Amino acid sequence: MANGKKKKNKKKLFIFGGLGTLLLVIILLVVFSGNKEQIVSVQIEKAVKRDITQVVTATGTINPDFQVKISAEATGEIVQLNVKEGEQVKKGQLLLKIKPETYIAQKNKVEASLASVQATLNVYKADLEQADVNLKRVKSMYEKKLASDVELETAQSTYTTAKGTYESEKAALAQTQASLKEADENLNKTSVYAPMNGVVTSLKVELGERVLGSGYSSGTELLTVSDLSIMEATVDVDENDVVLVSVGDTSRVKIDAFSNKTFNGIVTEIGNSAASTTSSSSQDQVVNYEVKIRLIDKDNAIRPGMSCDARVETDTKKGVWSVPIQSVTARVENQNNQNQQQQSGNEPVVTDTRIKTNKTTAKSKEIVFIVKDNIAKIVDVEIGISDESYIEIKGGLKGDEDVVSGPYKAISKELTEGCKVMVQSSKKESGETKK
Repeated sequence: MANGKKKKNKKKLFIFGGLGTLLLVIILLVVFSGNKEQIVSVQIEKAVKRDITQVVTATGTINPDFQVKISAEATGEIVQLNVKEGEQVKKGQLLLKIKPETYIAQKNKVEASLASVQATLNVYKADLEQADVNLKRVKSMYEKKLASDVELETAQSTYTTAKGTYESEKAALAQTQASLKEADENLNKTSVYAPMNGVVTSLKVELGERVLGSGYSSGTELLTVSDLSIMEATVDVDENDVVLVSVGDTSRVKIDAFSNKTFNGIVTEIGNSAASTTSSSSQDQVVNYEVKIRLIDKDNAIRPGMSCDARVETDTKKGVWSVPIQSVTARVENQNNQNQQQQSGNEPVVTDTRIKTNKTTAKSKEIVFIVKDNIAKIVDVEIGISDESYIEIKGGLKGDEDVVSGPYKAISKELTEGCKVMVQSSKKESGETKK
């Protein structure tokens, strides 16, 4: 019986010992596997010298460089319409006519009034001349003691009254003449003439339609005459980009209607005040400024109002060190983490800028990762201008370094100082297109 118990105890001891050993092995495996260094798969591209052209993109519409919008200055019915939209016109050509009868009647009325005032003025002029003759005669007699003081005073008073009446009527004549001139101008406004050579690009009225003249408000818009020999692209540029644009910058304009053609242009005007403000919410506003680009290339098929995309070349640098634009990332160095790491003897922790940090405890910097002996190293860089694919490196790189160019997740999150990497084939070799 005693031997049986001993055997059972030994068996239990072996079982529990084996389980303990297995548990220890599992713990050790977990510990050592947790300390296993991570290898990040990356793509690289050498930092080389190349030409970089900085471009600002914007959208807008095509418009004539010079156009005149004509509004009605007289009120009435359109009784004559001599043009159609798209028709070419010459300066001084009669475009349309507004019913003139009311204005003719006003003019005739003023002309009759003028004739009446003129006739009255002639009567008063004759009275003044008679009073002047009589005054001179009385003065002569008074000097010879042949007229009394009363007669002289009466003659003087009569002359003064006649002169005042005459001058008043002269003023009335001038006023009536001005009224006639105004009536004549109002009558002339019933006929609308082309202000310049051009094309009727917009016709907003029809024959028989009644329009309102420009009295105390703007009159009815009739039509627009445009000079299509010089066209321009009017585009909206974001407030962050407009500071990069200058008058005289070269531009490439693509018009939606001409998908296979690019038009050359020059920036001629930059708005000083915001042309439009859009917002998706009260906290997210986009302010745009109007920029005008004169098209150098001519095409008679271009029409006002066509949609376009413009690429304004704001700066060009030849032969500068550059890397793929996605290679540069902004990181922040957390001071609190840095202090903790320094106390433990480790390197400071670098985190991505998308992690919100307090400005008083975090400082942003621009970096790239270079690869040497399959080890990633952080290099602080100073950047310059960029195009759609590459960005200028003004400082931090000597050139020809192998710079990590992808993937984005590795650059923005996974890579750290001293991290081991495995280099894949470059994007160019793998056939990927850079964005």
